Order: sequence, then C-alpha cells, then structure tokens
Amino acid sequence: MTIGRIWDRLAALMSVGSAEPEQVSWKLRARPTSVAKARRLTRDRLAFWGHDGEIAIVELLVSELVTNALRRECGPVRLSLSVEDGLLRCEVEDADPELPCMRAVWPDDESGRGLHLVDMLACCWGSVRTLKGKVVWFEFPVVGQCAEQPLEAQPALAA
Repeated sequence: MTIGRIWDRLAALMSVGSAEPEQVSWKLRARPTSVAKARRLTRDRLAFWGHDGEIAIVELLVSELVTNALRRECGPVRLSLSVEDGLLRCEVEDADPELPCMRAVWPDDESGRGLHLVDMLACCWGSVRTLKGKVVWFEFPVVGQCAEQPLEAQPALAA
C-alpha cells in the first residue's frame, strides 16, 4: 500500500467516523451455492452498515445478477458493494463479454424475469464490457442510521 493510499484511507475513516468504509468486494466460486452465499454476504454487510430497511430488495437484485453471471459458466464472479452519497452500488463481474439484455417473457416462462426485476426496483442499472468480460451493476437509494441532512432539511414533526 502506498503512502497516498494510506492517507486516502485515513481521511475517509476520519470523515465518516467509522472503522470501515462502506465498500467491499468478494470473489464467488462458480457453483450454485454461491447465489445463497451472495445473498448472505449482502444481507450481513448492509446490516453492518446500518442499511437494514433496504436488505430485502437489494438481496433479491444481487441474487438475480449473480444467478445470471453463474449461468454463463465462465468461472468465478466478483460481487462488489459500495455506498456513496445515499446510493448503494452493486457490481457483478464475470468473464463472459456478452452484455445482458431484457427479453420478452410469457406468463408460462420459468425464467427470464431477473433483469425485469432489476429494471423495476433499482433506480438505475447497466452493464459494461471489461478487458476480462463484463460488469453488470445497479444502484439503489439507501438511508443510513443517522441523518446527514441539515436540521432544516429534515421533515417537521406533526404537532
């Protein structure tokens, strides 16, 4: 770790007042149990960061992206979560360069709804090719444990 990175990390820790920044990444093996592991890691990390109210929806969306990545059978995937300025960003990276696209689904279809869920529930999502494959991401608004708004911006209590 360089001196510059150490100073950046110290500045981030002092400004947040937390022992750990809201950024984490995991490598998941290419096996079916990794979807459940991704849900558990997401649930635990959001709870640790104090974003309990968003766990169910984010866990569902993470599950959809990790499932899609593992279906391609291109090796392990990387799940990354970060929170900045009230937005949680989830990124799932895999070795397949083919970008996902939403397809039409019929009522009897047993699959194909994952990206539709991401599109409906996330505030935005997308994908980008990388040198090693692609990253599919979504963002979701989160609320922290303590309000970071000035007092005048907070809603007034009813009398």
